[in-house]
Amino acid sequence: MAMPFFAPGDNPGASFLDLLRRTGVDPFAAGDVGRVSVPHATTCVALRFGGGVVMAGDRRATSGNLISHRSMEKVVEADRFSGVAIAGAAGPAMEMIKLFQLQLEHYEKVEGMMLSLEGKANQLSMLVRGNLPAAMQGMVVVPIFAGFDTATGTGRLWDYDPTGGRYEEKEYVATGSGSLHAGTVVKVGWRSDLDADGAIRLAVKALWEAADADSATGGPDALRGIYPVTATITSDGWSRVDDARLASIVDELLVEQRARNGGDGR
Repeated sequence: MAMPFFAPGDNPGASFLDLLRRTGVDPFAAGDVGRVSVPHATTCVALRFGGGVVMAGDRRATSGNLISHRSMEKVVEADRFSGVAIAGAAGPAMEMIKLFQLQLEHYEKVEGMMLSLEGKANQLSMLVRGNLPAAMQGMVVVPIFAGFDTATGTGRLWDYDPTGGRYEEKEYVATGSGSLHAGTVVKVGWRSDLDADGAIRLAVKALWEAADADSATGGPDALRGIYPVTATITSDGWSRVDDARLASIVDELLVEQRARNGGDGR
């Protein structure tokens, strides 16, 4: 395939999405999907702490009343200082994340510098808006975007609606079918002086409680070694929390649960 060339007034510049469209590719072209049953990702949370942000998502994807995947990864590194968590139609969501990653890399190569965190949030908003025709047919994608702002030295969070509207949150955000339960746990437990360990534990606890109340949210599965995808984003960049650490937190939550229930484990 030959490298495309553009006239000066038709150059797409640093926009990877415009580059695709001007070469005849529209990643959001939607046909008639009818009533196709597609896997849906469920619950994700993100919260700020003193050194940055924590993002976490359960691993279950559902198709109606069936579990279609037990180990889906819904929290993904966008670039060194940002990440995306997705809920909604799993296929379009993963495609959107890949486009977003390519857009950030394309911008950096064309401009010779990293896009600002605010700019990244705007770019994701455009991708969500581009998915609106599919969303009107039931293929809704509702992401969370979070990252460490190197300009201000703080963690920042955004959530979105299906039309591409973006809303910055100051403390925490949750999305997906279990978001009401997970968000309530974070709301009760969040403090301005949380450190990374406390924020990770609170995020895992939020997903634990969401799984207890929402059938579409998957809880920790020690038998299969499946734990929530959890990551921190700080001045050192993206860092995924290893499963051994998550298993230890889950064991602590199990002890607390048994204590609340009088030691019988119910």
